[in-house]
Amino acid sequence: MRVSSARLFNDVFFNNYTMRRIPLLAQLLISLTGVLWLISMFSPQMMPDDRLTSVTGAQFDLKDWRGKPVLVTFWASDCPSCLQEIPILIDLYRQYHARGLVMIAIAQYYDPPSHVMAMTEAQRLPYPVVLDLTAHHAEVFGGISLIPSTLLISPDGVVVKRTTGLLNVPETQRLIEQFLQG
Repeated sequence: MRVSSARLFNDVFFNNYTMRRIPLLAQLLISLTGVLWLISMFSPQMMPDDRLTSVTGAQFDLKDWRGKPVLVTFWASDCPSCLQEIPILIDLYRQYHARGLVMIAIAQYYDPPSHVMAMTEAQRLPYPVVLDLTAHHAEVFGGISLIPSTLLISPDGVVVKRTTGLLNVPETQRLIEQFLQG
């Protein structure tokens, strides 16, 4: 007797036979995993309590920036989009830093420190640059793996905007203005 692939698909995925073969504990674990994933998707990510050291040796505790909007950008010196974004970030820094915006750039773990230093000097970056030699910072900020990635953090420490790729400048400016006006 020949069984069509459509019928086989229905028999496997849309009847109770499959569910009866999976032990109850496994079903509960699968359900719990799904629920936890949904909760994580809709719960706000908070700025981590972390200590950063810039390429100049300055140290920063992120908790000290509570009460101020913070823009954190993850980049690499060999990333064309990151390099394209640098003038935009410099403009944002110059426009909003004096009013309270904190900005920091975190170089990816694989970016050679000498390249980061050379790019920092060549671009005359006015904001602190941090080396993430062990990928620790990328991990505590939510597992950053694609660059450029930029996080805008509200004064109360909530990550309100997470962008992978080039920033939407008008939207970012609108949010920064909103945070600075209180």
